[in-house]
This record gives sequence, C-alpha cells and structure tokens, in this order.
Amino acid sequence: MSEDPYRWDDRVEAWEEVATSEAFLAIRDRIVELAGPKRDDLVVDLGAGTGLLALALAPLVSELVAVDISDRMLGRLDDAAVADGIHNVQMLTADLRRLPLADESATLVVSNYAFHHLDDAGKELALAEARRILRPGGRLVICDMMFSLSLDPRDRRLVWEKVLALLKRGPAGLVRVLRNAARVVAGRWEQPAPPGTWEEMLRARGFEDVRIELLEHEAAVAVARRPELPTTAAPGRAARATSSGN
Repeated sequence: MSEDPYRWDDRVEAWEEVATSEAFLAIRDRIVELAGPKRDDLVVDLGAGTGLLALALAPLVSELVAVDISDRMLGRLDDAAVADGIHNVQMLTADLRRLPLADESATLVVSNYAFHHLDDAGKELALAEARRILRPGGRLVICDMMFSLSLDPRDRRLVWEKVLALLKRGPAGLVRVLRNAARVVAGRWEQPAPPGTWEEMLRARGFEDVRIELLEHEAAVAVARRPELPTTAAPGRAARATSSGN
C-alpha cells in the first residue's frame, strides 16, 4: 500500500468535525440521492474516511466496502457502524489507485471529497480501477472539490471566497492564507480538477452518461455509468433477417 502523505491517521478528530458540518451533511444527502441506492446494490466507497457517506448508504444496500488509506479512519467507521447496528460494511485499507477488489464486483461506486488528494494521473488511475470493479451498467457518483487556480470566472470567485473566509478569522486566518500560498508554490497543495477535466477523464476511462452537477461553494458531483455489454442477435434471428433482405 502507498504511503499516506497527508497523515490521515493523525487527523481523524479534525475530519470528523468537518464531516458533521451542515455543508458536508447536505453534500452527503445529495450524493445519496444521485446514487439512487437499491436493496441489492454492492457498493464501494472510495476514501470513506470515518463513514459520513458509508453509514448513510449501508442500511439501504446489500453490502458496502469502505476503502481508505488510513487504518484509524476505518477503525472509527467500524466503531460507528457497530454502535448503529450496521453489519454489512467491510473495512479495506488500500490505495484508491490499486484496489485489491475483484473485477466487476460492484454495482455502485461512490466517493466524497477524496480525489483532490490525488494528482490528475492518480485520479485517472483511480477512475480506471473504479471502472474495472464496476459491473456493466454499474453507476459511479463522485463528489469532490472541482475548480482550479485559473482565470476562469468561477475559479477566481471560489479562490477569492476562500481567502476572504480565512481573513475574517483574523491573524490565524492570515497565517493559513500564507501557508496555503507557500504550499501552492512548493507544489504541496491539494490538487482539485475543474468540472471540464473531470468530464474528459471519465469519458477517456470509458464511462458514459457523464454529467457534472455544481453544488455550493467549490463542490461538484460527477455522475457516470459503465456501459452495458453489447447485445448480439440470436443466430436464427440474424439468419432470418439476412434471408428476408435477399
């Protein structure tokens, strides 16, 4: 398994505080709505963290595999599942770019705010893995930070809103702004991709019915599907069609 450069094992409590915010609960609810979970679904949650999305989906589906690079995150998720009487969640410590899961073993793959920790090449590897484990016709629903540091009007507005929100916190916020600027210069900042790039990556990885829904602030949801297997006509039917054409 790959090393965790973000040290998520040390950030469990901080993430849980973020995950229980009103904004993230609203995002979770929208992902569930777009996913349309079914009772017989086999679900994989990529970057499950402490279970914000997994614990909402698990009671609605057959089985759910919660994948995360952090053992402590998954440990907290497991404790919460037991406390809630949820027994159909399997914890899997793994890198999203190399999933130790069988081909075509899922009908639904979801993710919430995990992909911006991967560079574009990493995102494409993870999307290829998601397609591999999905059955034909399987659904993909991914929510993430979707913007870039560009001159695009939406990108400029989002960056400015973030800077203003931090500056309102006073000296501590100013320190955060300076630290983030230093991380950008050093190439160590999170690596979100804009909606257009997401659409291109999904189509390049062989997904269809791709659409992007912009949410509040910097969030957006990508929805796609692995194509169904092509159907072939029965031999007798094909012969009759050929005969009638002569």
